[in-house]
Amino acid sequence: MPSASPLPEDGARSLTLLYRGPLASCDYDCPYCPFAKRRDSPEQLRSDRAALERFTGWAAGRAGTGDTLSLLFTPWGEGLVRSWYRRALVELSRLPHVRRVAIQTNLSCRTGWLAEADLDTLALWVTFHPGQVTHERFLAKCQELDALGVRYSVGVVGQPEHLAEARRLRAELPEGVYLWVNAAEGLGYTDAEAAQWAAVDPHFGYSRHAHPSAGLPCRTGESVLSVDGDGTVRRCHFVRDVLGNLYDGSYRAQLLPRACPLPVCDCHIGYVHLETLPLYELFGAGVLERVPHG
Repeated sequence: MPSASPLPEDGARSLTLLYRGPLASCDYDCPYCPFAKRRDSPEQLRSDRAALERFTGWAAGRAGTGDTLSLLFTPWGEGLVRSWYRRALVELSRLPHVRRVAIQTNLSCRTGWLAEADLDTLALWVTFHPGQVTHERFLAKCQELDALGVRYSVGVVGQPEHLAEARRLRAELPEGVYLWVNAAEGLGYTDAEAAQWAAVDPHFGYSRHAHPSAGLPCRTGESVLSVDGDGTVRRCHFVRDVLGNLYDGSYRAQLLPRACPLPVCDCHIGYVHLETLPLYELFGAGVLERVPHG
């Protein structure tokens, strides 16, 4: 992995970075997915690979600066079917200043490569998509993770037609594996419907409704940042104001406590960082991979 020369320090920091490069291709075509999928050209894939290698080189280069990093990859498409994402996770997991490295994935990839990683650091945020993969095949993949000792959570989108599959999966996964449910975009839930989903995921209530956030304190912009393939730094994926660039260090002067400028926050990777919600207490060290504490 190439490394970058550390920039002059303005004080060591503990940073959580959500990285999303240009990758948009996915091997699934879920009808409820809010993100438009495309088939990436070879040139686009090369661009994504170069951007990811630049980012991982920067992360490796923070060794010795006093910074500690927690990294979550949130690609538009599926990253783990690409060798450069698998390699990046393995190499980043071995760096002593990286506390956690995790990725959102549909787990359609092979799993043997995970044995090369430091599994005290690497974790997976896995989503089950009924209709795209059979229950049996997906459960077998989870069992492979269990055999390897991989830390992971599993989730489903709370579409009504997924309820039976979610119940079955909850019954067959190990008790210690958290199965989360994301409220379907644009879908309201009656109290009775919400109770059915809460029986699968006791924390479904946090996803059921958007959270008022305007003017409320949020960790994003201070200790949590969003980074794109060009190194552009924003406070989160949902606020477009630019704080600077990762690679020239201009973002560091902008790391300040900030209130949320948006009226509501309705995505877990956003509202989990609201200081008015108890989700850091709920998830503890598992906040990136969505694994509750204890």
